Amino acid sequence: MTDRRRINGPPGGTLAPVYSKYITKDASKQIERPSRSRAPNVLRKMFLKTGVTPSASGSAYLELEASRSTNTNTPGLASLSTSGLKLTCTVHGPRPLPKSAPFSPHIILSTHVKYAPFATRKRRGYLRDSSERDLGVHLETALRGVIIGDRWPKSGVEVIITILEGEEDQWWGDDRGRGQATAGEWGMMSVLSGCITVASAAIADAGIDCVDVVSGGVAAVVREQGKPAALVLDPVPSEHQEILAAAIVAYLPARDEITDLWVKGDIGNQVVQTSSYEELADNAVQAALGSHRVLVAALKETADMKLGRS
Repeated sequence: MTDRRRINGPPGGTLAPVYSKYITKDASKQIERPSRSRAPNVLRKMFLKTGVTPSASGSAYLELEASRSTNTNTPGLASLSTSGLKLTCTVHGPRPLPKSAPFSPHIILSTHVKYAPFATRKRRGYLRDSSERDLGVHLETALRGVIIGDRWPKSGVEVIITILEGEEDQWWGDDRGRGQATAGEWGMMSVLSGCITVASAAIADAGIDCVDVVSGGVAAVVREQGKPAALVLDPVPSEHQEILAAAIVAYLPARDEITDLWVKGDIGNQVVQTSSYEELADNAVQAALGSHRVLVAALKETADMKLGRS
């Protein structure tokens, strides 16, 4: 049903115009694929801040460093060569359930993940699609094992995440070919990892009791042209020519537990001789430990600010 009170954008993908002065036949000036300059076990720089929405019980903002093309002399739009991640999370509750709701001895958790219409190169709709619902289900699974729900009987809490800028599934220059890369939707893995981390920070900012702070981590098996497959932490789909498999975990470091595990892709014994799904999950845990350090530092900074004001 069409919303007549809103001016909807075009249903298809929208691309920023590229003017003729940026189109050149000189190979040295053409925009190149961004390459991974980090070591395989190094994560991107992360910015995390809590208390960004005063009207909510708890809130947090997370941003990951954007990847850039190696050709620094290339003129043109920055959006053609960058791929970052920006998430904002608000937590509302715990608050009493309606009187019509049945009695629940524990807290009722509901999660909502939504891309902003401008978050990706292909414009998103105003209603949630299947990928956004999948992200919400995985996020709820990851948080359900963290919150101590018995302390809030007949109460509910809502975790709402808005993706301001999402990871692309591949480099924008490969849109016209290589259907194998487009079918993976690898950007969802990094997005879910960030959603888990930012939601954990917002829940802690709301003062909801948890057994531990949960953090997300992602690892992938990538293969470049002319090189063997390798395991990398915190992959950026636009930096790699092909991603064979990826795994994302929600990890509790203090309890050494995994509350959510999602694996996509097929490694295959004939392709990768030294990697397995168990090793892939172990590397994802190492990535989650790196995110956990940033998460603890941000929460400690927020606690120091609150104690200093009182």
